[in-house]
Amino acid sequence: MTNTQSVLSQRVLHLAESETLKMARMARELRALGHDVISLSLGEPDFDTPDHIKEAAYEALKAGYTKYTPVPGLPELTKAVSEKFKRDNHLDYKPEQIVVSNGAKQSIYNLCQALLDPGDEVVMFAPYWVSYWEIVKLSGGVPVPVYAGVEREFKPTPEQLDAAITPRTKFVLFSSPCNPTGTVFDRQELQAYADVLARHEHVFVVSDEIYEYINFTHEHVSIGSLPQMKSRTITVNGFAKGFSMTGWRLGYIGAPKYIADACAKIQGQVTSGAASFSQKAGAVALMADLGPTKAMREAFRERRDIVLSMLEEIPGIKANHPEGAFYVFPDVTAFFGKTDGHTVIRNADDFCDYIMSSAYVGLVSGSAFGDPNCFRLSYAASEEQLREAIGRMKTVLGRLR
Repeated sequence: MTNTQSVLSQRVLHLAESETLKMARMARELRALGHDVISLSLGEPDFDTPDHIKEAAYEALKAGYTKYTPVPGLPELTKAVSEKFKRDNHLDYKPEQIVVSNGAKQSIYNLCQALLDPGDEVVMFAPYWVSYWEIVKLSGGVPVPVYAGVEREFKPTPEQLDAAITPRTKFVLFSSPCNPTGTVFDRQELQAYADVLARHEHVFVVSDEIYEYINFTHEHVSIGSLPQMKSRTITVNGFAKGFSMTGWRLGYIGAPKYIADACAKIQGQVTSGAASFSQKAGAVALMADLGPTKAMREAFRERRDIVLSMLEEIPGIKANHPEGAFYVFPDVTAFFGKTDGHTVIRNADDFCDYIMSSAYVGLVSGSAFGDPNCFRLSYAASEEQLREAIGRMKTVLGRLR
């Protein structure tokens, strides 16, 4: 009988399963057993894609946009992305510096494949999005986390960044607004990082701005718009979060031309271009009225405030104050060592398992994001679900001693 472990590559054997998808699977299994599970684990807006975007895709299909596209993207979309970068981000990426991919996750994968040789280091602000770590490893790179906790709103200091950079550092990778914390880096903070990077001319920045439009501050700042970072920044964005287009699989980068060409070369051997009608709809989304997107943002802001007010009523939970995205990332170390008489909470993994098995609420352990003291709660759910879920959490946490 074949040993399955010997058949599979070392690459896949050392690849961690996505914790968010794992929790979603657990939720489905418990629902199948008849339990009323509320899943707050997935990073997916619960709003439908705005009608004018769906209509654009329908019109594209009727017009025959059902064929292969240029690998970097349809000209109308790369032009729209270029204009969007100028309009919203003060970034001057020409259409030939844009690469459209099957989601921003593929954009990051393309970049890592195009830029990393074995042993090259990637500094990433921790907590970080789960897939950053595994994609860097898949590409032969070495992740180097730079950690800041809830007391600093998860913002590393410039001194920490400086200390993490070595001759092997290829780029710094972070998101703003951040998944999983909702942290937003302001202009002054980004300028302080840029001042550090000015002393390390071999280091690039990959700035993931997929949550740009879900920003509760008055200003979204792209680090690539700062003068000393213009030629050393690759900006990643997409349509999934701000336009609620998760299933459309559409992301993009703006990058120096030679890096954009390298990413297109990688993509050309893996998936080729993104879906033609999705791209037509994406061009419309970027150039049309952003009213529906702004309405979603305000709904998320209201939900954030509800979630924070309810979490404050649970003794032991230390919540951060997110300024963007749709996540809260509370510290739960106060519960470590406690038990309900059956289960002992030793870490955030145990905490989330306990909440799932006792309250039937799906959360994601912070260990998946580089912080084993916290958990991620997604408030991309209805107000009714959020109130019910946090109420259940308060009840079962009250049993711990």
